[in-house]
Amino acid sequence: MTATQNWNPDRYSRNARFVSDLAGPVVELLAPKSGERILDLGCGDGALTEQLAAMGCNVVGVDSSGEQIQAARGRGLDVCIMDGHQLSFNEEFDAVFSNAALHWMKAPDDVIAGVRRALKPSGRFVAEFGGYGCITKVAAAVYSSLARRGIDAAAINPWYFPTIDDYVARLARGGFDVTWIALIPRPTVLPGEMTGWLETFAETFTAALPPQDRAPFLSEVQESLRPDLCTPDGTWVVDYVRLRFSAVRREE
Repeated sequence: MTATQNWNPDRYSRNARFVSDLAGPVVELLAPKSGERILDLGCGDGALTEQLAAMGCNVVGVDSSGEQIQAARGRGLDVCIMDGHQLSFNEEFDAVFSNAALHWMKAPDDVIAGVRRALKPSGRFVAEFGGYGCITKVAAAVYSSLARRGIDAAAINPWYFPTIDDYVARLARGGFDVTWIALIPRPTVLPGEMTGWLETFAETFTAALPPQDRAPFLSEVQESLRPDLCTPDGTWVVDYVRLRFSAVRREE
């Protein structure tokens, strides 16, 4: 994750609890079994780590955010601060699981290599994250508003939203056989205003602005998106697309 994107647990819980609430399908794809040792990569505040542990799994969570790790420890979980690009495990896990985190890791080959090292022989890698086409409308509005302020948003974009072909090729080069993969459009209802989503997930962009310009920027982006993403009753629905997959460590 970028240095300018912070993960305040209270703000995240208030504006982004849907991230873990909507993770049922990827947990089902993981099909965790009691007694399995599982690594939760990008565990955040531990909401899903806790669910996996309740299923009888021996779960370790890692995240680059110290604040989120502190929140996860408050749940009594086995978690630690670790950069997903530099996993330090060696053939310890039956599965590596990740939800809504891999699109923040912009060197995917490094991540995949670390996941393979972390897995036992024939271990599985199961994840869901932003895929090609995710938040296209939101990104366009952010880019336009920053361009009017003389800022090149593409140069500071923190997200990686790959196509199926791109990610399958990376997994294959990284020593995995893909058993299932799909791009899934998932329009996502927000719990509040679009500005809350932007404050939570787009801090990399707002950090490029002077503090006094940030609130006007957020309001401008929200209003530009209102015709496309806000329903007549005032509900905000973001144009999410998820890449969900299962892969198995290939033995050479």
